[in-house]
Amino acid sequence: MTNLDEGVAAPMVTPDHPPAVLYRRPYVNYVIGVLTTVYVFNFVDRQILSILMQPIKEEMQISDTALGFLSGIAFALFYATLGIPIARLADRWSRVNIITISLSLWSLMTAVCGLAQNYWQLLISRILVGVGEAGGGPSSHSLIADYVPMENRSTALGIFALGVPLGLLFGFLIGGWLEELYGWRVAFLSVGLPGLLLAVVVRLTLREPPRGHADGGARVAAAAQPPIRDVARALWKQKSFRHLALATAVQAIAGYGVIQWVPSFLHRSHQMTSGEIGTALALILGVGGAIGTAAGGYIADRMGKRDMRWQLWIPAIGAMTGAPFAFGIYLAPTALETLAWFAVPILFINAYHGPAFAMTQALAPVSMRAMAAAVLLFVLNIIGLGLGPQLVGIASDLLHPLYGNESLRYALLCVSMVYVWAAAHFWMGARTLRQDLASVTK
Repeated sequence: MTNLDEGVAAPMVTPDHPPAVLYRRPYVNYVIGVLTTVYVFNFVDRQILSILMQPIKEEMQISDTALGFLSGIAFALFYATLGIPIARLADRWSRVNIITISLSLWSLMTAVCGLAQNYWQLLISRILVGVGEAGGGPSSHSLIADYVPMENRSTALGIFALGVPLGLLFGFLIGGWLEELYGWRVAFLSVGLPGLLLAVVVRLTLREPPRGHADGGARVAAAAQPPIRDVARALWKQKSFRHLALATAVQAIAGYGVIQWVPSFLHRSHQMTSGEIGTALALILGVGGAIGTAAGGYIADRMGKRDMRWQLWIPAIGAMTGAPFAFGIYLAPTALETLAWFAVPILFINAYHGPAFAMTQALAPVSMRAMAAAVLLFVLNIIGLGLGPQLVGIASDLLHPLYGNESLRYALLCVSMVYVWAAAHFWMGARTLRQDLASVTK
């Protein structure tokens, strides 16, 4: 028997126990809560650089292109590429242990960023943050998929994805005010060190579930795992996954580019202070993003019961609806108007998180789930996180002779238009989603 029309041998399974016997709902909710908290720390440590880039630029006298490299390619290259072998390990070894080690490393290196004396020391520290964070996402996705059945998985992964907006909320709010009051070095130290305590909580309280536990209690034999190249080839063979991966990657170009550079834009074009920027973006990206993320997962699950294609139609509608607001955001003459325009599309463009990752798990056999998440994250991060901030930085430097201090405004506007491209891929992926899902269960 084969899976995904690719000739990959189906994993051997043995009967186990009903999911409800081992883990009751309160504990499953606790697991999701802890993993979401880890993801919050992940995004705080990853994105706090954005609120600190302007003071770092002024102290170290570096260009926007160099800042784009620091926040984009340097982090993404290691974060994305190491995610694949670590996810492979997560399909065989304890995912709880991997998350514990990863969380400890990225938290420590975030704190070390605050000790950097020059650009190269900061660059190396940020690379090591990326190395640590590479092990968090795939292992967490795989754990949740083994705790939560498929019919509720978009909601669960939508809750987990709240780590993104909540991480942005705390990162911008805490980072902004710490920078304004005590400087950027104290901000790095303050957000990095608490993660070491959270790592202890993860190790002592989370249990490792049997593989396939939420899908009828099937335990997957470790020997049945196919090679990495077969996993990637099998997933990429599916048209729906191919479009899904490209859609999330393209959407991330705009998403990471905007998140990384909007604080600098508000400082340069509207003369806002770090504390003011942090508070405003914490409310808009944190609260608004959380609502959009949670609602996207919930609506996709509800509508998906009628037609599974809604799992990709919802992200498509969200991306297409959010794109036109960029003209209001970046062409508004005042800070208040800019922030008002910015608050609305955040609700729509964050709707893709839960459905995208839920469908990735659904399109993968049980033995490939961590690897499937890693493949998606690799494409998303190497393209989105790697290119987004870098493209904005390069465009800003290129436009500087023409627009001067306002060049970042127009660079962000141009990059934001790729949301339309992302929407097209989500829509095309929905066309073959039902057929591809059916092929996984054969």
